Amino acid sequence: MTPDLLDEGAQRLERSRAAQAARSGNTESGGRAAGFSRLVTSPEVDITHGRILYLEDVSVSFDGFKAINKLSLDIAPGELRCIIGPNGAGKTTMMDIITGKTRPDAGQVFFGSTIDLLRYRESEIAQLGIGRKFQKPTVFEQLTVFENLELALKTDKGVQASMFFRLDSAQSDRLAALLHTIHLAESVGRLAGTLSHGQKQWLEIGMLLMQDPKLLLLDEPVAGMTDEETERTAELFLSLKGQHSLMVVEHDMSFIRTISEIVTVLCDGAVLAQGTLDQVQADERVIEVYLGR
Repeated sequence: MTPDLLDEGAQRLERSRAAQAARSGNTESGGRAAGFSRLVTSPEVDITHGRILYLEDVSVSFDGFKAINKLSLDIAPGELRCIIGPNGAGKTTMMDIITGKTRPDAGQVFFGSTIDLLRYRESEIAQLGIGRKFQKPTVFEQLTVFENLELALKTDKGVQASMFFRLDSAQSDRLAALLHTIHLAESVGRLAGTLSHGQKQWLEIGMLLMQDPKLLLLDEPVAGMTDEETERTAELFLSLKGQHSLMVVEHDMSFIRTISEIVTVLCDGAVLAQGTLDQVQADERVIEVYLGR
């Protein structure tokens, strides 16, 4: 989850608590938080050209080190693309650029055919329909699974709207269906802090899905999971493919083999190879810089 999405959730939580205080007679003004109430109007993502994400000749340097070097890459709508490569290959920096955390020195980054992501801030990009999950799960541990998902729901987060917010029947049905999708239907009332590492990962993915993302960026999602949790995560991702576009950065080759169609190998900030997992594993350049002999 992006830091901005966490901020939005935290703001809504505080306003919910303020609403409870208001109902008991203790009121305060909306204050500075009221300034966060207006949502960005999201333009429609144009995928008529068959691409939901398009990077062309993107470069960025940090203190003279070229972290991304004329990187060009594109992803189709509904595709599940796996990204692999050695440490320092530029995988995280690429995601930082896509989500607006880092601005490139050169190049183009488009969401669909018409949305130039370089014109938007990080929080606006999240509202456009790009969700990001970092390696370490970030959930509200003092809240239940249900409350985490409810907070993540894409709704008006104004003060008044938060005070009187109630799930309607369609939202309740959607949340219930999502609980089954992320394997947490039987843990709906548990505090998030009591979940296993893998379950927290699923919960955060669920929180992203409540935002209706068109593209999900997932950074090492199965790191630290048990074998069973890894298997169920593969099932989850395969169920999401087609409904959402996914970019998965991962080092677990067994997991990659289970979920992948196309694998992109990054090295020195650029695409080194691309194809099926068997094809890239047989590439001498990939063997030399990443897989080893």
